[in-house]
Amino acid sequence: MTARIVSLNRSDGGVPKLPIAEARVTREGMEGDRQRDRVHHGGPDRALSLYSLELIDQLQLEGHPISPGAAGENVTIGGLDWASLRPGTRLRLGDVEVEVTGFAAPCTTIRDAFFDREFTRISEKVNPGWSRVYARVLREGTLKTDDVVTLNKR
Repeated sequence: MTARIVSLNRSDGGVPKLPIAEARVTREGMEGDRQRDRVHHGGPDRALSLYSLELIDQLQLEGHPISPGAAGENVTIGGLDWASLRPGTRLRLGDVEVEVTGFAAPCTTIRDAFFDREFTRISEKVNPGWSRVYARVLREGTLKTDDVVTLNKR
């Protein structure tokens, strides 16, 4: 199975981030996307937030009302071995290249994406392998839904 971008998501601050068909991505992040809390979100080392469609699907099976963008991710990816993502992993998203910088700690703003409002369900510390990840942009470009996603070999 080829990994692909299944949803691009942005907002003018807050969640959920809403789907868009394409977006220009710079070293500062996705154009048109804004974070209310710039201390804990955004900036060059957290330019993009990525999440797995398969994990969203599994969370929905558990009864959570989560959907692409509801957890605040900019890029929802389907078909990628999510467990293989660690800080330092490089990905190519269409013509954009990124490097995973860390796991995104969940905060209360995404609590409505969980039936029990227990947003720590996607905490790397509490449930390893379920976290979103942050990435820095190494090569800028335009992303589109259905763009191919590949792990770059070092």
